[in-house]
Amino acid sequence: MNKIKISAVAYTNTKAFIYGLEHSDIINKIDLSLDIPSDCAAKVISGQVDIGLMPVAAIPLVPHANIVADYCIGSDGAVNSVFIFSDVPVHEIKTLKMDVHSRTSNNLAKVLLKFHWKKEVEFVTDQSVKTDALVLIGDRTFGKKGHYAFAYDMGEEWKNFTGLPFMYAAWVANKEISAEFKTEFNAALKFGLEHRDDVLSDLPEISNFDLKDYLYHKLQFEVTEDRTKALKMFLQYINELEKVKA
Repeated sequence: MNKIKISAVAYTNTKAFIYGLEHSDIINKIDLSLDIPSDCAAKVISGQVDIGLMPVAAIPLVPHANIVADYCIGSDGAVNSVFIFSDVPVHEIKTLKMDVHSRTSNNLAKVLLKFHWKKEVEFVTDQSVKTDALVLIGDRTFGKKGHYAFAYDMGEEWKNFTGLPFMYAAWVANKEISAEFKTEFNAALKFGLEHRDDVLSDLPEISNFDLKDYLYHKLQFEVTEDRTKALKMFLQYINELEKVKA
């Protein structure tokens, strides 16, 4: 049997999913690689892998895209790992440095600035350039809020803007996946979420960041109706931005 190739993100927010896959029989049926979000998306888009836990903003670029799991990386309000860090209040931001790791977070920043804060900003990709603010995501944000004058949690700001939760990454396939595999895959992911205490026991402590609160309360993992609605809305906003740019 050909193994299903899967790419997942190597951040703390996916550790429970990885635990579930590695501690279930499904591990013998998959070829698992761990990547940063942008590389995960690129592998799904190019067909290097069959399934990826990928940033949702890249879903429209995936041929035959279909979400294959009942679980995702999401939040309902503040997530504590997806930020705009700034030296000035948001209404004074003129330049914003993008995070090279994630298309979704960069697009979320653009959507919030344009439609929520009604702010026109110059977006910078050169990481060596000094800007008023920057997008930063994942483990690199842990304990960093105090390093900046202003920290805008984009999960919280999306909730303020729309009243909806958010989906940052979803398990997306670029081909049809059998119902049997999806059932087994979902069971493995669920098993991992049920063993978050074991995951936490293997993580190094961070003196100024509450990992238990992050994994149990800030992050939410279910693909709900509201989160799916938010995903469609988010992709529509991205389309609006693309039309303006064109």
